[in-house]
Amino acid sequence: MSITVHKFASVAQSLWPLANKEEWDVVGLVLGSKNQEVTKVLLTVDVTDEVINQAIDSGANLIFAHHPLLLKSVTNLVEDNAKGYLVSKLIKAGIALFSAHTNADVVATGTSAVLAKHLGLSGSRPLAPLADGVQGIGIIGSLPQRTTLGDLAAKLNSFLPQTATGVRVAGDFSREVSTVALCAGAGDSYLTLALDSGADVYITSDLRHHPAQEILELAIARDVQFSLVDISHWAAEFLWLATAKDQLAKDLPGLELEICDIRTDVFEFLMNNPINQ
Repeated sequence: MSITVHKFASVAQSLWPLANKEEWDVVGLVLGSKNQEVTKVLLTVDVTDEVINQAIDSGANLIFAHHPLLLKSVTNLVEDNAKGYLVSKLIKAGIALFSAHTNADVVATGTSAVLAKHLGLSGSRPLAPLADGVQGIGIIGSLPQRTTLGDLAAKLNSFLPQTATGVRVAGDFSREVSTVALCAGAGDSYLTLALDSGADVYITSDLRHHPAQEILELAIARDVQFSLVDISHWAAEFLWLATAKDQLAKDLPGLELEICDIRTDVFEFLMNNPINQ
């Protein structure tokens, strides 16, 4: 029995319900005929020109992406702008596109939960829970044993795919930590929540100078110790693709699924004069 785009979308939406998405998010089926047969799916964090080329070369006719291609509204899709070029290329290649974003972040096997599992966190609970109190954005939990910030950074560096910017830490290398709050992807909107949670350290991505500096100064004003760890947005969420693949494979037996191995982190190299510890 063939698997159609409609069938794939139905299964994906049962795994990552659309009702759980943030109001501003754009998820679900983006491109493609619902009656089109799906023979191979390429899983990726981002949809880029290089990713589409890999889909074409590998014979995939559906891309399952974490990040929505059309998150921000556009007024046209002419081929000489970024969105128009990519959408046109997908249509010409006959490739459907499905996205699961914040609705994939909040589930018990979502992006933050996968990151927490790699760190071995116990007693985990959502950092920003949904109404059910079980699902939500981010995770807070305890490390298997107290460790230093330096060793925590080394642990992250050991399992995250390599990127130019690596793992950046705001805090003393030798400071001991045990309670970790984290949010896979861009999580600076939860900085205050992470501090209020009583976590020793907050791990997330895309931290900006002023919000990060202000939360560290707020910790000082409160006379509490608090550190930040900034990791690649792509790397943090890439880990989740293996879990998504396993879930889809279970519910869609026989469908060929491949994880895109292209590093879509935007930075290619880093020039730095290291600070002596």
